[in-house]
Amino acid sequence: MGAKVGKSWYTRSRLNKGAKMENLKKMAGIKAAEYVKDGMVVGLGTGSTAYYFVEEVGRRIKEEGLKITAVTTSSTTSEQARRLGIPLKSIDEVDEVDVTVDGADEVDTDFNGIKGGGGALLMEKVVATPTKTYIWVVDESKMVGKLGVFKLPVEVVQYGAGQLFRRFEHAGYKPSFREKNGQRYVTDMQNFIIDLDLGVIENPVEFGQKLDHVVGVVEHGLFNQMVDMVIVAGRNGVQILKSTKSKGE
Repeated sequence: MGAKVGKSWYTRSRLNKGAKMENLKKMAGIKAAEYVKDGMVVGLGTGSTAYYFVEEVGRRIKEEGLKITAVTTSSTTSEQARRLGIPLKSIDEVDEVDVTVDGADEVDTDFNGIKGGGGALLMEKVVATPTKTYIWVVDESKMVGKLGVFKLPVEVVQYGAGQLFRRFEHAGYKPSFREKNGQRYVTDMQNFIIDLDLGVIENPVEFGQKLDHVVGVVEHGLFNQMVDMVIVAGRNGVQILKSTKSKGE
């Protein structure tokens, strides 16, 4: 870790000054909603790109009579879904989820990703795990050669968080507590988030497994070999990238 972050493996278009990042996010979100069919249990992701997916699902329910049940990955998404009239269930009320659409902060060549910029990484991973088809929606800036430009979120219990912070500091992970309004950010599950500034993560799977064994860590933002499809929006349109990886930790 600490090496220079590698170049993107995804061929980006050159965005002119008039191109709007929000338009790219909207394109990806609307495209992802095409994978939602009548009778499905749908996982609704969290974040700026997943927002447009949820909006499109709500539109289809209202205008097309789409019939689904949804589970959400954050209190923010739950509020959005209720506003749109999307029927909701608790994750505990379903055995599996047909399709989940969520955003990602980075995606590498092996379809590993960093998630949790919106602070919902634990709930996102809980919903992703029983999902049959797991889709990420991103704009092309999120496609990287290796993970590491984006800080890695680690959700930790409040008790002993300072001690855990110092352990990360001594390990050279350059930790910082996430804050909101000058206070430590508290997740929906009442935990803190420590963001690690690692530089290049040469082996995300190995590092994720290492974090899994740290006492006090509830979950981390490495989503390794979990995604089935990545919908990427760029100025030249939308591309669909399919992973051949099986789901793993």
